[in-house]
Amino acid sequence: MPTQQEVVEALREVEDPELGMDIVELGLFYDAEIDGPKVKVHYTLTSMGCPAGAMIQEDIERVLLEIPGIGEVESELTFDPPWTPDRMSEDAKFILGFG
Repeated sequence: MPTQQEVVEALREVEDPELGMDIVELGLFYDAEIDGPKVKVHYTLTSMGCPAGAMIQEDIERVLLEIPGIGEVESELTFDPPWTPDRMSEDAKFILGFG
């Protein structure tokens, strides 16, 4: 069975092309529920009209299906709670000029 750490590390490969950083550092990844071979990822986007949304969803599913033991991925986009720059890692804030 895949671990939470494996899922998070794989999601570091999913990049927001507009910001050039991964969704974990940007605070777009909220949670992952692991139930045997099924993983459900809760994530958000920086805005509802984000043009990269479909690509980010496809990348989430692609990188997770590469993990041995994962057979099904469900990605759930949510805006609750809404994303703010406060959710970013300190490194991301520094690189993007926040804070």
